[in-house]
Amino acid sequence: MELTTPEAPGGQLLVPLYAYPGTEPGPWAAVEAHAGSLAGLVLNPHSGPGGEPEPVFAAVAARLRAAGVPLLGYVDTGYGRRQHREVVADVQRHREWYQVDGVFLDQVGSGAELLPHYRRLAVAARSMDASRVVLNPGVHPDPGFAEVADLLITFEGSWEQYRELRTPAWTESFPDRRFGHLVHGTPVELCAAVPGLARLRHARVSYATPGTGANPWGALMPQLWSLPQRAGQC
Repeated sequence: MELTTPEAPGGQLLVPLYAYPGTEPGPWAAVEAHAGSLAGLVLNPHSGPGGEPEPVFAAVAARLRAAGVPLLGYVDTGYGRRQHREVVADVQRHREWYQVDGVFLDQVGSGAELLPHYRRLAVAARSMDASRVVLNPGVHPDPGFAEVADLLITFEGSWEQYRELRTPAWTESFPDRRFGHLVHGTPVELCAAVPGLARLRHARVSYATPGTGANPWGALMPQLWSLPQRAGQC
């Protein structure tokens, strides 16, 4: 299906691949083969780093790093309810066990009262040499969060919700490279349209998957399963 929205430039897809490489190696190989198209991959062994190193994840992380894929360690912040020390410990485990480049802080609160908490977390992550701090409130939060994060995920939700998204005016005060959108349940023939739609909504980084259910991020974006195609095709 031909679509009129522009294709995202290389390096602007952020892939949250929540699949086990030991039993589902195909998606990981596809990501490795398309390393040049990625802004990063979110590594998530056990809704975080888990209690001990996972050799299968360590091996795939090493391959992806060698291919040039920036890795972000997934850490749940519980919408600000998890203690600072718990979150920092998970960041440290990701760095030590999987040598991730940066951190993807998920379930981030969006209110101004939580800004000091997330500033401290960002400072702690950078003190551990995290090259990129991504915050994912999944909505447009207080504008102060855009000053804390290197990348702020201002949408995470379904395709139907994404169609209704409105972008607040304050985002124009920041470059579009500071914002990202993650869309699940996207019709296969429309996945390639999402990067262009994201750019129209002042977000340069994006990702779309047809996945649905409890873990929609286990399904890979269709473009990454195939050889490079013409702009605007799934």
